Amino acid sequence: MLAEIKGLNEECGVFAIWGHKDAASISYYGLHSLQHRGQEGAGIVVSDGEKLSIHKGNGLVNEVFGSGVLNDLHGKAAIGHVRYATAGGGGLANVQPLLFRSQTSSLAVAHNGNLVNANQLKHQLESQGSIFQSTSDTEVLAHLIKRSAYPRLIDKVMNSLTMLKGAYAFAILTEDEMIVALDPNGLRPLSLGKLGDAYVVASETCAFDVIGAKFEREVQPGEIIRFTDEGMEATQFASSVPRAICSMEYIYFARPDSNVDEINVHTARKNLGKQLALESPVEADVVTGVPDSSISAAIGYAETTGIPYELGMIKNRYVGRTFIQPSQELREQGVKMKLSAVRGVVEGKRVVMIDDSIVRGTTSKRIVNMLREAGATEVHVRISSPPIKNPCYYGIDTSTKEELIAATHSIEEMREMMGADTLAFLSMEGLYNGLGRDKEVSNCGQCVACFTGQYPTEIYPDTIHPHDKC
Repeated sequence: MLAEIKGLNEECGVFAIWGHKDAASISYYGLHSLQHRGQEGAGIVVSDGEKLSIHKGNGLVNEVFGSGVLNDLHGKAAIGHVRYATAGGGGLANVQPLLFRSQTSSLAVAHNGNLVNANQLKHQLESQGSIFQSTSDTEVLAHLIKRSAYPRLIDKVMNSLTMLKGAYAFAILTEDEMIVALDPNGLRPLSLGKLGDAYVVASETCAFDVIGAKFEREVQPGEIIRFTDEGMEATQFASSVPRAICSMEYIYFARPDSNVDEINVHTARKNLGKQLALESPVEADVVTGVPDSSISAAIGYAETTGIPYELGMIKNRYVGRTFIQPSQELREQGVKMKLSAVRGVVEGKRVVMIDDSIVRGTTSKRIVNMLREAGATEVHVRISSPPIKNPCYYGIDTSTKEELIAATHSIEEMREMMGADTLAFLSMEGLYNGLGRDKEVSNCGQCVACFTGQYPTEIYPDTIHPHDKC
């Protein structure tokens, strides 16, 4: 994916395993398969039944866990995390899992999502004497758990979760138990699997394929699951509300080989491309997709229109993140470091360029220019999602309308700015049809707030950027 170029990033991915003698090593491979969800930091906490051990750092999974680090992480249970910094910003203190030690026991927490009432809870907790060690909203849960008067950890966690608003998929580990939970709306994906007799939980099912685990089922919205040596115990901690899983999981974030809410991501993207072709056909010679997340949609568009699909753009997979420090000139043209047009494919051709979304518009403009420089005679841009006009407060780093080009410009204005011959987006109906959702159901089980401005949860005033307040 071109996440760091496009300016559209998800917060993180979580992985958890209970009952495996090589828990840390399995977690490493699980996190590696979730690397696309966050590249700024990674960490693993492991339990041997008596103590928790942690290793985390900034960078990619293979960088953080190099030089035999895993050999020092012994235990039968572990939780892991890959992070893209949104809420709280970067820094090692915010790299997860977060580990808290006390005189009686230790507690580790990993979180995918974003809490929209984190600031209110922090003010309340600080007024009661809490001192926060990070700026991550994830730490709020640990403080709430510690202050809960319930005797059992599972009850402490359930009581604390009822105070949280927003998107969250939590993994919690102590010396002798592991707990996972999903928010009542199910805004983030979370799945349960088995690896032999061990239980595995991950943000995406692709992690199960990598480690050889068998998918069992989705963790349900408002569900909390406790793992101990006695087995697994599942409970609903919140009353049922309509499912509202993030639409961008299908459009952009999740890996094509993952299933999210029992829908295969590649198939969903291909169907979105087919819907786009039905809504916005154009005469052209070749269809190409922006690697990697748009390729499935481009294949669907090509199949429906009969226009040949070709690899008109190639992603450079060997541009380092940590060691390469490009010049300012190259930084300003970062797309060229990540992406190249294939002249032999696009030269002299009318090209349909399929992309999954437009956030700020700068990347689309550069890609259109790149295709023209490679000899394309026409460039028709087709977007396999509706226009993103509203901020996301649930863990995607589009928190202000100011940075969303579709919020302030018409489609014709956007077309002129990027220099395309034509520009068209998928409709909301096309989105629902492509995902196979029932249009008669409100929001069809999807969070579509970034397209419609209709948020599935209350959004607290100090969460909204001042420029976006009425």
